[in-house]
Amino acid sequence: MTTLAPTGFVALSGALLGIGIFGILTRRNFVLLLIAIEIATNAAILNFVYFAAFAPSAPLGISGQSIAVVLVGFAATEVAVGLAIVLALHRAKGTINVAEVTELRS
Repeated sequence: MTTLAPTGFVALSGALLGIGIFGILTRRNFVLLLIAIEIATNAAILNFVYFAAFAPSAPLGISGQSIAVVLVGFAATEVAVGLAIVLALHRAKGTINVAEVTELRS
């Protein structure tokens, strides 16, 4: 097995995390906020998959790919719940702007 240089993958992951955090801090649209959270989650998934190549015999048989699959499932669940919240906010308030929605009661 050849060793892979971690600089490119870690730099890509860091860039994705930076873009995701920037989007989380600056976006007011709830859908764009969900996209930014997904980008940050993808940075973590990339790290798990890449560093699993360095530890093929992980303790308890849990590898980075297994954790990545679970994280993809959590991300899909987060998107489904987030989009349900977006629809509920749009129906109740008429907007999906995070700054304009100050309370959850209608």
